[in-house]
Amino acid sequence: MVKAVYPGSFDPVTNGHMDIIRRAACIVDELIIVVSVNSAKNPMFSMGERIQIIKEVTVDMPNVSVMSYEGLTVECAKQLGASIIIRGLRAVTDFENEMQLAQTNHYIDSGIDTMFLATGLEYSFLSSTIVKELAYYGSDISRLVPGKVEQMVNNKIKNMSSQK
Repeated sequence: MVKAVYPGSFDPVTNGHMDIIRRAACIVDELIIVVSVNSAKNPMFSMGERIQIIKEVTVDMPNVSVMSYEGLTVECAKQLGASIIIRGLRAVTDFENEMQLAQTNHYIDSGIDTMFLATGLEYSFLSSTIVKELAYYGSDISRLVPGKVEQMVNNKIKNMSSQK
């Protein structure tokens, strides 16, 4: 049985993430989406909210589960018995950093490989940061995120604006 982890902050999960999740779920027997803590980022959604959102948008994928993890992804993969780390590539600019991470992870544990999946062209520009920025300024994000996520992002922004 091939088990893989797909790490990220997923703040929020985008259609680009969903593209990678769907495709990875067809390749491996078990896909664990690992919502990670990134101390360099100030998340819009709490860890619990991000996990719940991903569970809701992957409910139709029986071999996909979601969890959180703080620490090195390769250590998480090892603890879970995963042999693959899934990473999405949007553009050439992602490649250098992702390759360095993959090589570092392989150095730490040579039994865990990284599998790169190129995001579909229609999502090659997309990031969670762009989604939040567009939504903050009132742009339509409906084609960038799952419907439930669009509603949650817009509600979060309304709540943030009313607290100012």
